[in-house]
Amino acid sequence: MTKLTDNKLLLIEQCLLKCWSIETSSKWTPEKPYKGQCGVTSLVINDLFGGNILRTEVEGQWHFYNRIEGERYDFTRKQFNFEIYYQDIESNREEAFADTDECQYSTLKKLMYQKYTQHL
Repeated sequence: MTKLTDNKLLLIEQCLLKCWSIETSSKWTPEKPYKGQCGVTSLVINDLFGGNILRTEVEGQWHFYNRIEGERYDFTRKQFNFEIYYQDIESNREEAFADTDECQYSTLKKLMYQKYTQHL
């Protein structure tokens, strides 16, 4: 397992911002690129770095994110204009996949693998 250093975290976020689009979430806009990306992003981050998928309820909806090497990583937290109270409920790929679809997942996975690995 690769340690997620500050430089790698910055790279991951930069790559995600370049990869997210209307093709990875129907809620995406250029002004709010993080919107609606939590399920698909948690799946792709899980593919790349392993760990666990977690969820917490935010405004009556499930919000998905990751735990890697015991640390919480929420790459889509900026879609909210307030502090999230994390419940860190264990989730799984099936639950996170219910928040996305195969086309969105395949698109983000392919783009993220290309962008992230070209910087390694």
